[in-house]
Amino acid sequence: MINEEIADAMIRMAKEARLRAYGPYSKASVGACALTSDGTLYGGCNIENASYGLSCCAERVAVYKAVADSKREFDAVAVVADTEEPFVPCGACCQVMAEFQIPEIIMANLKGDIRVLTLQELAPYVVTMGTNKRQCCEEEEE
Repeated sequence: MINEEIADAMIRMAKEARLRAYGPYSKASVGACALTSDGTLYGGCNIENASYGLSCCAERVAVYKAVADSKREFDAVAVVADTEEPFVPCGACCQVMAEFQIPEIIMANLKGDIRVLTLQELAPYVVTMGTNKRQCCEEEEE
C-alpha cells in the first residue's frame, strides 16, 4: 500500500499534468502519474486526436513515458479529472496496467475525493489476460 505522502505527491503531479491535456473533442482534461519501483514519478495527460483510435489516455501516457525511460516495474498509478466521483481508468488503461503488473490504482477528482483500489479489485479479469496469452503462446512454441 502506497503511503499517504507518496499518494499526495502522485495526485499533485497528476493534477499538474492535467493542465497540459489536449482534449479538444471531449473537452475533458485528465492527468495521471505513474510511480516506478525505484520511486521515480512520471506525469501524463490525455491527448486526443480527430481519429479517436489514435487518442491516448493520461494513464497510458504516464506509463509509456516511464517505459520509454527504461522503467519496467511499477508500484502505482494515480489518475485525476474534473468529475463528480473519483475518475476510473478505462479498460485499455487497465490492460496496460495489467501488462506491467501495476498493483495499486489511485483514483481522484478535483474536489479531493480519492479512492484506492488494487488492479485486481478494479478489473478482476484483466489481470489474467496477458497471462493467458503468454501461456497459450508458450504451449504453441513447445
